[in-house]
Amino acid sequence: MTANRTNLQSSYVEKLIEHVFLADLLACLWKRSQEVVEILKPEVDDSGYDIVLEHNGVVRHIQLKSSRVGASTREQKVQLKLASKPSACVVWMWYDNSEMQIRDIDFFGGQPGEPLPSLESFPVAKHTKADKDGFKKDRPGLRVVKHKYFVRVSTMSGLADRLFGS
Repeated sequence: MTANRTNLQSSYVEKLIEHVFLADLLACLWKRSQEVVEILKPEVDDSGYDIVLEHNGVVRHIQLKSSRVGASTREQKVQLKLASKPSACVVWMWYDNSEMQIRDIDFFGGQPGEPLPSLESFPVAKHTKADKDGFKKDRPGLRVVKHKYFVRVSTMSGLADRLFGS
């Protein structure tokens, strides 16, 4: 695969999409109720979530994932620790690489106030790089969740409903 600017700057693009996501979601919720959403960010990324949002008494620990529209990605690695958080979920955003806008959103989680579906039955993730013998070691704290287990959400308003209720 030929390296392109998006691949070379993947951390930058990931943060950009996170900001687009937050701006779109906050605008959607503000238009609905003109109420504030509290946003918290962990200092260390080791608990399985990227942001915590609190709105109308609902607290969501959210792991954010992003892929370019048309990417071949069909699964995501989800940390087991995420399941210990109340009302945790995974939001998988599909973005347009030319416009840097979110086109589709997939959701993995329960209703507001409900826990994340159990991750125990999903396959254990493996390291992406093999060791010197060509063996890819297990990553026991991560599970592989296939795309088919995510629910497609057609709009940011639909995601807001999934996250915080209507």
